[in-house]
Amino acid sequence: MKKKFLPIILAGSMVFSSCSKLLDVKSHSAVATNTLSPDDVESFLNGIYNRVQNAPGAESYIMFDITGGNLINSGSTTDGGLNTFISNIMRPEQGLMSSAWNGYYNALYQINNLLESASQLPESNRKNEVLGIVHFFRAYEYYNLVTRWGGVPVLEKNTANKVPRNTEAEVWAFIEKELQAAISTTPTYTNGSYNYVSGMAAKALMARVMLAQNKKTEAAAYAEEVIKSGFFQLDSFDKIFRALANTEIIFSFKNATIESSTNISTLFYTYAHPVKGSYVYRPTNEVMNLFTATDTRRAMSVDTYQGLNVVNKYPSGQSGTDPLIVVRIAEMYLISAEAQGLAGLSRLNQLRVARGLTEIQPTTEEDYLNTVLTERRKEFVGEGFRWYDLVRLNRTSDLGLAERESKFPIPMNEIALNNLLQQNPKY
Repeated sequence: MKKKFLPIILAGSMVFSSCSKLLDVKSHSAVATNTLSPDDVESFLNGIYNRVQNAPGAESYIMFDITGGNLINSGSTTDGGLNTFISNIMRPEQGLMSSAWNGYYNALYQINNLLESASQLPESNRKNEVLGIVHFFRAYEYYNLVTRWGGVPVLEKNTANKVPRNTEAEVWAFIEKELQAAISTTPTYTNGSYNYVSGMAAKALMARVMLAQNKKTEAAAYAEEVIKSGFFQLDSFDKIFRALANTEIIFSFKNATIESSTNISTLFYTYAHPVKGSYVYRPTNEVMNLFTATDTRRAMSVDTYQGLNVVNKYPSGQSGTDPLIVVRIAEMYLISAEAQGLAGLSRLNQLRVARGLTEIQPTTEEDYLNTVLTERRKEFVGEGFRWYDLVRLNRTSDLGLAERESKFPIPMNEIALNNLLQQNPKY
């Protein structure tokens, strides 16, 4: 029987202590998946971290800022062309649509391969941990897909066949199932281990998934479990966004320069800036005016350099890469606050006080939700939340988006390749 070989992407390089033993070193550029060893699994898992991190491209991490009114093209001196800018991004033929779609499914292909291969290993605690980590990544990738396009093809196993879209409800149910598997088996979080998937990361992502589906009771419960775990505390922005040890991050890609092609920073700084960049996007004037004088988030979130406004959360410029934060404890505070309604006011005020603001006392649920949404916008500028916050709360009209722009268009080339895919309405 012919062995099937599977390429692996490694996050680092191998160093050999003796040239005379080079031929004795097992290859890690290809693995026979029907004879996968524990060492192969660890190498494969490194490749999964790398592929999930890099495959969708840098702009996938900030896409909801681009389509949510937080960013505009740097050549625009006013925000007047914002809606045209967004509509130009959200076209079936736009390269950013296809690169993200292809990137997520590219990563899912490798995820499914590892799940299938690792399942063949003898039972062990580490095998279960690896499977849990990979289930987390599969949930994370489908979260990124469903929040952009709605119903998408759910592939539990790789196939060369053309497949139709699952319903949006089916995708959400699949994500929940994957996260339950991850919660059960991923490694226990230890202090400072936020560059690795853990059970805490899976619970935090589940809180986000529940809120997205308006399952408020469940969202608050998962968020509170993470908050009360004792592992995480609200921390200062200079630690979070300057790659310093902190108690804020729950899970983040380290995004080391040696292994990464994902450099968000260069999209935000000008070439005249000390770190240099291509200055593709700038924060809108509305974003620049969000922060009051005492708000400790401002300096790390936005800046003005030589009269030009820039996002300041990714400081490496052309010289390197910055951590890619997937989930952090501030989001849990805001999920709990939103999901509980006015009963969650204490969580909202705890966050505000930690960011240098005073406590507030909104009196109606509507005023309270508006305040939470504004706080989320300030907290997560440049982190990829804004557009979907508007979508899940049915507020895209607040930004003046067209009705169809509550979903991304299926990329034109995908529909050409798979005639079973149906385009989202009115594209």
